[in-house]
Amino acid sequence: MLAKRFAHRLDVLGLIVILVFVALVTRLGYLQVVQGSYYGRLADGNRIKLIPIMAPRGTFYDRNGVPLVSNRPGFTVTLVPLSGPIPDDVVNKLAGILGMDPAEIKAKVDKHKDSFDPIRIKSDIGPDIVTRIEERRREMPGVVIEIQPVRNYINNELGAHIFGYVSEISEAELKKLKPDGYKTGDIIGKFGLEKVYDKEIRGTAGGGQVEVDVNGRAVQVLGKKEAIPGNNLVTTIDYRIQKAAEKAIDEHLIYLQTKLGNPNAKAAAAVVMNPRTGEILAMVSRPAFNPNLFNGGISSKEWKKINENPFHPMDNRAISGEYSPGSTFKIVTGAAALELGKVTPEEKIFDSGTHWIIPKGNAMGEALGWIDFKEALTKSDNVYFYEMGNRLGIDNLEKYARMFGLGAFTGINLPGESDGLVANRRYKEKVYGEDWYLSETFDAAIGQGFQLATPLQMAVVMSEIANGGHRYRPYLVSKIAAPGGKVVKQFDPEETGRIQLSDSTLKLIRDALHDVSREGGTAGYVFTDFPISMASKTGTAENSHGDDHGWFVAYAPFEDPRVVVAVIVEQGGFGSDAAAPIARKIFEAAFNLNQKPDESGRIYKPKTAL
Repeated sequence: MLAKRFAHRLDVLGLIVILVFVALVTRLGYLQVVQGSYYGRLADGNRIKLIPIMAPRGTFYDRNGVPLVSNRPGFTVTLVPLSGPIPDDVVNKLAGILGMDPAEIKAKVDKHKDSFDPIRIKSDIGPDIVTRIEERRREMPGVVIEIQPVRNYINNELGAHIFGYVSEISEAELKKLKPDGYKTGDIIGKFGLEKVYDKEIRGTAGGGQVEVDVNGRAVQVLGKKEAIPGNNLVTTIDYRIQKAAEKAIDEHLIYLQTKLGNPNAKAAAAVVMNPRTGEILAMVSRPAFNPNLFNGGISSKEWKKINENPFHPMDNRAISGEYSPGSTFKIVTGAAALELGKVTPEEKIFDSGTHWIIPKGNAMGEALGWIDFKEALTKSDNVYFYEMGNRLGIDNLEKYARMFGLGAFTGINLPGESDGLVANRRYKEKVYGEDWYLSETFDAAIGQGFQLATPLQMAVVMSEIANGGHRYRPYLVSKIAAPGGKVVKQFDPEETGRIQLSDSTLKLIRDALHDVSREGGTAGYVFTDFPISMASKTGTAENSHGDDHGWFVAYAPFEDPRVVVAVIVEQGGFGSDAAAPIARKIFEAAFNLNQKPDESGRIYKPKTAL
């Protein structure tokens, strides 16, 4: 009986074993046959990775085809998640090699926690870092060295405020640009033309299907889609003029600091413009920065150096610096007085050194006696233009200043432009809650007090005098071209306004400005032997925080204006000392004067005539 019961239990146990075995075989068959392709793909996912290939950004050229911004190959450190989250020990080891805070790497990894896309940790690393990573590769599975295009600002600081720089997209930028196809880790333009034309020049990323081993090393490339380079920009900049302008400013700032007793003359700006089109031939702001430093993320040391500079190297003073225009504004005051019949060309006004209503006078107490309009503008007489302000009133001064385009954006295709300020009653009432006084009209008439303008705005004012009253929108890009050379978009001159000045008023102002750079004029000693005739105006702007700012605006040739130059030197003193010598060097470059042969013995001649 007992044996029979025991045998029955064995039968039941055997049946259970058979059922379990059948279930296992059935499940195994299901997984292999029915679900085989699905799990095969999962297995491949552990060893096959899609590595994005960054597209080279478009090249920037000057107006004559000289490359200014390009790309070069550089090493990029990337983390490739092989089978799950990146281990902390890998992050810590990599941070030690790269000299980064582990938290910074973890933050990058966290941005990708919902995907298995490669994570770019640091771009443009040196060969020594590559060697150290390769030596410890087995300790750091998932660490990959890629070769990616790195932005190359060929001449370092040259044109930095025009071109801008690139860096990794921020979370705020990604939130805004994600609908346009931007992704975490993308490199985008942060400043200047790099930012304005980012979508046009960024290109289309490619990708590679790569088999990797357990250490993240590529075993073989299984497939590849080439990246499509971005479009190129042909700028309006003339490399020769840009280089000469930057050199002239750098050298003259040192001269002012060491020889003329202006130790704080460490900031300046210059704009060179074609008055017939609005094309910007050169634009300089000092101090500057090297945009190459931002490749791969700027170091804390370099960023601190830039950020703590009291003269703010990141500011583009040419378009954002707002200064009292000083005596350069007398062009506007004079045009208003002549057009409204407040003075005739022949009328003489007595300059005793101070005005007879309000005791405001000339610099250095100078008294010129009986003078007419032409002499007053040529010699920049304050008393005469105080009287013009007295006769015009602030409302007429405001009307003509706005007619010239002051107090408004020029519309240049760069971010960060300031609109300046035109002195007016409403502004004072709104900001200070006070009435307007005659003394403030006097100040406004000679470009002081509330008046503020940027160097670009003053270049536009001088262009309007040069070209007969036409105001063109300043621009920096003439063409967007595909990598093969096909023009995708062309930019032409755009007239945005016109000043209604009579031919007689224009001629009188031009003739007076013509004499400024000749013997007896305020800039005569700088240009007396200059072989090309020009029209110009010096200016000295009062500065409550230090030495006066020096202005100089000019166009040449006088008979056929093709180049306008506007220069300001902060705390440089008189415009004739601080700014005019810089402008002379710029004109020399623009008209190929005093040019030395290059290494091959040739004199460079531009392809594109000004």
